[in-house]
Amino acid sequence: MIDFVPHAYQQFCIDKIVGMASVGIFLDPGMGKTAVTLAAIKELKYNRWAVGKVLIIAPKKVAEATWDKEAAKWRQLADLRIALALGSAARREAALVSDADIYIINRENTQWLVGYYRNRWPFDMVVLDESSSFKNSRSKRFRALKAVRPHIRRMVELTGTPSPHGLIDLWAQVYLLDGGKRLGRTLSVYRDLWFVPDKRSRDVIYSYTPREGAADEISRAISDICISMRAEDYLDLPELIYDDIPVALDAPALAAYRKLERDMLLPLGDDTEITASTQAVLSGKLLQLCNGAVYDEDRRVNVIHDCKLEAFLELVEQLNGQPAIVFYSYQHDLDRLLGALRKSKLRVRVYRNARDKEDWNAGEIDLLLAQPQSCSYGLNLQQGGHHAIWFGLIWSLEQYTQANRRLYRQGQTQPVIVHHLIVQGGRDEDVIRALHGDGDVQESLLASLRVRIQHAREGGKL
Repeated sequence: MIDFVPHAYQQFCIDKIVGMASVGIFLDPGMGKTAVTLAAIKELKYNRWAVGKVLIIAPKKVAEATWDKEAAKWRQLADLRIALALGSAARREAALVSDADIYIINRENTQWLVGYYRNRWPFDMVVLDESSSFKNSRSKRFRALKAVRPHIRRMVELTGTPSPHGLIDLWAQVYLLDGGKRLGRTLSVYRDLWFVPDKRSRDVIYSYTPREGAADEISRAISDICISMRAEDYLDLPELIYDDIPVALDAPALAAYRKLERDMLLPLGDDTEITASTQAVLSGKLLQLCNGAVYDEDRRVNVIHDCKLEAFLELVEQLNGQPAIVFYSYQHDLDRLLGALRKSKLRVRVYRNARDKEDWNAGEIDLLLAQPQSCSYGLNLQQGGHHAIWFGLIWSLEQYTQANRRLYRQGQTQPVIVHHLIVQGGRDEDVIRALHGDGDVQESLLASLRVRIQHAREGGKL
């Protein structure tokens, strides 16, 4: 157990959480947001008597292992009593009636929790760990939390990716902070103020795009309750390098790709065919085909090519034994990767639980295969290596960024290299462009909300 001595930027965040009834803290992964929040909670509860019961809503894996272990690590925080309201309904109920300072539940059970208490909501402080999980104002979890928001005196939102798919994602999160005072009381008002229709079909509008100057105006509107800090501004981190590796399809694979793309249909013989009924389904099928195999309607795996798999094996060979995390998208990706690596002498593991994390950080794993969703939040993997390989690309900027940040975080001592296997002329290229495009929007937002500690020291204001 060691003493928690906050860095200047961490103390700044602690002071903001303590001093403000509602605040959004947009911190890069690895900057210690968990310890910062716990320190603020302890200050509020035991030194100021300002809160009674605290609820933390977090992604499942984070709820299971991150918050209580972080508290146990620091001498000043170890005496916080934490109850994990996880698992079966009976276990959740038992945790909720226990005597604790902090109660933690996974985000999927938000509506259950609201229904469980009904008009007896007991938590006067709520922390949303990864508040972007509440970006959809039509989701059940948002509506449930909105219903009890009047009973919550303090709200803290934590995330590194507040607008993973663009500025439209901000409204629901900011509404939970201020009840609609800054961005409008409804999503429609928010859209009318700062957006114009984008994709549409006659009278149906499918998406909106920010009007000129909207990003700056939105940033100014929320700058008093949201702050952003980036790791490179405050931590002595090594370089983050992106390595795009082109993958060329062979002639048969390219022909198959073009036919599926053109006809939304790909006959494979033996009365088997790949069909795509909509453009969204087609996009998914094309991404699968880029990786080398496609599911048919009966969920059978149809292998089309090994071009990307061969490029992956060549990359692994070039790493010459250096460990790497390999991100895959589909179960057939995992099966084919494991099959291709079966004869190698590498120590290969599929990420399942905390034991895999410990073994990776201990240097006992050469290739750790993981779905981005399984290790996007709360995992410290920087001690085990500095290479990440994206075998299958994903559309979600949030999951993409968070997955890379498992390695690129405080404590990493070597340059982190993120390798993308990109099929040339395929859907992979569209995904990379989309990720970079969404990243530009988000980076602009975060930059406008960024806090410099020296400025904060001078004026103490955001």
